[in-house]
Amino acid sequence: MTDKKQSQSSGETAFDSLMKAIRDNTYAPGDRLREEEVGERLGLSRTPVREALRRLEAHGIVEHRPRIGAVIRTLGHTEIVELYEMRIVLERTAAQMAAQHGAEAEFETLSDLNGMIDAQRGDPVRGASINQDFHKCLYLAGRNRFLLDAARALNNSMLLLGPTTYTDPDRVDVVLAEHRAIVDALKVRDADAAATAAEAHLENSLRYRLKGLEA
Repeated sequence: MTDKKQSQSSGETAFDSLMKAIRDNTYAPGDRLREEEVGERLGLSRTPVREALRRLEAHGIVEHRPRIGAVIRTLGHTEIVELYEMRIVLERTAAQMAAQHGAEAEFETLSDLNGMIDAQRGDPVRGASINQDFHKCLYLAGRNRFLLDAARALNNSMLLLGPTTYTDPDRVDVVLAEHRAIVDALKVRDADAAATAAEAHLENSLRYRLKGLEA
């Protein structure tokens, strides 16, 4: 029983570590995940790593290719568009609900997070991570557990978009302004304006992503 519990704990550790490595772009879409190499990097045996890779496959993050093994999935043009279409639907709803149910303290937190993104211009990866916190806070302010569950499932696919666009300073300026528009609408409890601002923000994000595919 103890060995089984320990194995489960190691598998959970391997999964969490791999997810973090993908978020940090240590492993990027298209990269092969060799059990031995991943185990050495994480300081774990191959058994929990194998378990973690199976979980990643179940979540749609990893796929197994013949004669190659586990590879982080890469999204094509159509999948990226479909992903953002669903994200727009969810985030419009989140913004509307946040305007109706969110607390003033949550709106202040959103403003603070936006300021932190601005302060991390020299570290695009860190700025992108804070951006994820911004959007998570927006969903939490919506006070709907089913919306949160849908957003979590979608976030797994967001990991497959590849490197952050925050390496472009002009992109950061646009993001900060769009975030401010969302927060300003939330603070005056204007649900329609918050939803419109959230949709405009994600449509612009999609444009940047597709532009990156053409580069």
